[in-house]
Amino acid sequence: MMEKRALIAVGLAFLVLLAYQFIFFKQEPQQPLQKPAAVDTGEETTMMPATVQEPEFPLPAQKTASRKGKEIPVETDLYTAVFSTAGGTLQQYILKKYQENEGTNVVLLKEPGLKPPLSIGADDRFELSDKHFYASRENIMLNQETQTDTLTFTYSDGDRSVRRTYTFYNDTYRIDIQDEVSGLPDYWIALGTDFGIHSAGDSYIHSGPVLLEGTDRVEFTTGKLEEPKTYREAIKWIAQEDKYFFASLVPVSDIKEAKVWKEKDSAIIALESSPGINNFILYAGPKEYETLKNLDMNLEHIVDFGFFSIIAIPLFWVLKVFYSVTGNYGIAIILITLIIRIPFIPLMNKSQKSMKKMQALQPRMAEIREKYKKDPQRMQKELMELYKKNKVNPVGGCLPILLQIPIFFALYKILMISIELRQAPFMLWIKDLSAPDTLFGHLPDFIPLIGGFAVGPLPILMGATMVIQQKMTPTTLDPTQNKLMMLMPIVFTFLFLNFASGLVLYWLMNNIFSIAQQFYVNKKVSKEEQS
Repeated sequence: MMEKRALIAVGLAFLVLLAYQFIFFKQEPQQPLQKPAAVDTGEETTMMPATVQEPEFPLPAQKTASRKGKEIPVETDLYTAVFSTAGGTLQQYILKKYQENEGTNVVLLKEPGLKPPLSIGADDRFELSDKHFYASRENIMLNQETQTDTLTFTYSDGDRSVRRTYTFYNDTYRIDIQDEVSGLPDYWIALGTDFGIHSAGDSYIHSGPVLLEGTDRVEFTTGKLEEPKTYREAIKWIAQEDKYFFASLVPVSDIKEAKVWKEKDSAIIALESSPGINNFILYAGPKEYETLKNLDMNLEHIVDFGFFSIIAIPLFWVLKVFYSVTGNYGIAIILITLIIRIPFIPLMNKSQKSMKKMQALQPRMAEIREKYKKDPQRMQKELMELYKKNKVNPVGGCLPILLQIPIFFALYKILMISIELRQAPFMLWIKDLSAPDTLFGHLPDFIPLIGGFAVGPLPILMGATMVIQQKMTPTTLDPTQNKLMMLMPIVFTFLFLNFASGLVLYWLMNNIFSIAQQFYVNKKVSKEEQS
């Protein structure tokens, strides 16, 4: 019975892993940097003259008069942003410290989209997003000498008036926003439809709108957003996110509600407040957990460590400590794999000894099964007596695995979402621990199911260690079942081809440490049998 259950479990694990790989693991499309096209329509600009001489900006889009207003470039050491006199909104946002594989900067906003970020309006129509505002400055450049500066947009049509003030800081992604609004029946501010989403290719990790209600993350999938969703209690922030980056709007003053809805296949997330003075913090950048936690704005919750976050967060801290010492995240992964195994060594030794004894009892167990095959209850009774007499636990081998499952999933989540591993090299040919090992290229596209998968030495080595581990591990399976089990390394090797190199490295090192431990136990048991 136990052998059949083991085989069924292995079969189910295979099906689940196979489905998980082919459904969720997709190639992440690269989004190259695109320069916004400034269209000169010849219309009169609403800009006020600048009070200071304009410095030269090495920006992809210079200040020009477009059909949507004049562009106001803002430059800091961390990002390049382009604002517009059309609604006082954000038109483009580029990170300077993060690059694509081809060397271009990561773009968190290429174009305004359906609703330009930070649009203002009433009844969630955002009708002021196309109105021409006066700007207090033609550009802003921050550096070590000029650490902070402000940009003010104003609008008035007699009935409605808006005064928006942005405050920029050179050494943080934080931008303070103050809106003084009058003449509107109510007041809405939108985060935008695409702002903060650099790449939506990893469908197994959430990409799109998210908000924090108290301490609970609430995620939204555009395709499933059939009707508007409204939240009114303890809203800490709203955001648009992908795997490594995000853009968020944190209310400082009181708000009435947060709302998420779909419009023309795009998800919109916005906040509602009352006319008057409203203050917000815009934060758009990388998901750096420690940096966000130090901001004291609850933004660290944008980093989703999953169900086992209580384990993942301290493990992540240990991983970063190892990195601070070694300067290499690959070595840090090896060290944390070893550290994780240490508490389980006594339990695993005991389990492996038990399995070794179970293997020795296999002939006697076969006799009992054959003798009492027509009497299952008597068979189980005799088997239990045999286990008791020889002091073995038939389920002892499962306990160490069960105890390690939460740790495995916690570490799995860390290695999957941590921006610290993005483009982090290990050694030799492994230049990016967040990407699959592609040293040998990719499998031909015409191969069913796995066509296009990456091929590299790391998953192959991992599969080889699984074979060695199976050969060394005691088993109570018969020869036919053993042959079926030997298929598992092959299956896992193909599954791991498209896994991030950091995950494969963890699994490889875990296998190597298991082999070393099994070798020690086997040798010790042999000596005990001879004595």
